[in-house]
Amino acid sequence: MQELFNQMFQTEITVVDVLIMLAFSLLLGGAVSLVYKYTKRDAVTKPGFTLTLFMLPAVISIIIMMVGSNVARAFSLAGAFSIVRFRSMPGDPDEIAYIFFSLAIGLGCGIGFIGYSVLFTVLMCLILTARSVIASRPKHTRLMQLNIDIPENLNYSHVLDDILSQNTESYKFNKIKTSEYGTVYMLYYTVKLSDMNNQKQLIDSLRTRNGNLPITLTEMQYMSE
Repeated sequence: MQELFNQMFQTEITVVDVLIMLAFSLLLGGAVSLVYKYTKRDAVTKPGFTLTLFMLPAVISIIIMMVGSNVARAFSLAGAFSIVRFRSMPGDPDEIAYIFFSLAIGLGCGIGFIGYSVLFTVLMCLILTARSVIASRPKHTRLMQLNIDIPENLNYSHVLDDILSQNTESYKFNKIKTSEYGTVYMLYYTVKLSDMNNQKQLIDSLRTRNGNLPITLTEMQYMSE
């Protein structure tokens, strides 16, 4: 066990060393890809990204092993990669985090610290899985942005207080502006809804008050209780 946490590759690399490194790199890469699939089970993911996470640690390990401590090789490798330009759409921050996760595993296996790579992978997979489980818990309260237009003949100060008190947990008046040459007031509220079924009831009540002028209800974020 202690040998796993010592640097396996000292000066000379044998075929057995390469096979051990590749086996652990692929094993840990497979664990990362499985955790990614689990944490993104409800999201639309890019085709082939799980295969990338699976293969990346092994590829990085081979590159690190071939470069070794040779400075000339390191500069040559940097020059070769600088020629390649990657043109792609901006990635999801979670996907970028998984890429760096795989890179770290490949780097650890490539320099021979197999045991630390395994320990790092296990801890990170547990953390990512726990984060996904916590994030998937039911959300009870939803914070939303309410924008509503009212005619100029209504007193905007407290015209909607009774409706908002009955149909929301809480609300906050943010700002007001005019449009249509001052004939329409645009009111901006932040409201907290405990039940998403209340949306239609809230909008119907507001429509009867503002004479069917435009109403916008936009989701801001979840608030878990």
